[in-house]
Amino acid sequence: MPNSESPPEPQRLSKLMAQRGLCSRREADEYISRGLVFVDGLRVDVLGTKVLPHQSITLAGEAQRQQEGLATILLNKPIGYVSGQPEKGYKPAVELLTAEHWAAEFAGPVYHRDHLRGLAPAGRLDIDSKGLIVFTQDGRLAKRLTGENSAIEKEYLVRVEGGLGDDGLALLRHGLSLDDKPLKPARVEWLNTDQLRFILFEGRKRQIRRMCDQVGLRVVGLKRVRIGRVPLGKLPEGQWRYLQPGEDF
Repeated sequence: MPNSESPPEPQRLSKLMAQRGLCSRREADEYISRGLVFVDGLRVDVLGTKVLPHQSITLAGEAQRQQEGLATILLNKPIGYVSGQPEKGYKPAVELLTAEHWAAEFAGPVYHRDHLRGLAPAGRLDIDSKGLIVFTQDGRLAKRLTGENSAIEKEYLVRVEGGLGDDGLALLRHGLSLDDKPLKPARVEWLNTDQLRFILFEGRKRQIRRMCDQVGLRVVGLKRVRIGRVPLGKLPEGQWRYLQPGEDF
């Protein structure tokens, strides 16, 4: 009986590179144009090249060294700063990533102003929330932290007003939807009479505040204290540090 399966379709090389976690698609296009990408051992330097999914893709040593030199920065964002694209009348958190706000007492690379170029926030933190936010030059890491299938935990301390019964707590943990899309299960517990700990596996817009609204709670304070295995720790508010050697999300 003939094989009814269709042969695999060629895909853009840059797309496959991003899917395999070699780099971001933007970085892939850069490396391809510079002749730093090899497919089955042969150099490819034409943008838009398509290859088969099973083919071997490797980066030249220069590209690997460039990847290793990409900076990742942790900021303790204060209230009043937006984490992403600046809006009129609001200050972007990236404005705090200056030499003056560097917490030099933490271990990490030697400060260099090139580390502050091309940084993108890996996730959001609302203007009226504070705590840990990650900026990185590494597209691979940004995808790990923000991709739809990311399994990296984000931990928040949330001060609330209002009453909450056992049913409401159960709904916070699982059963709510936002924008007609079910939320992933979360871990939620009381720390004291007015403070909850949330551990989420996603980052929808104003997610915790909207979740609390649905069960009759009002959020009066929200602080992110951990992303994956990296805690906010003793990083002063309004200051930043490098991801330290050996740290990983």
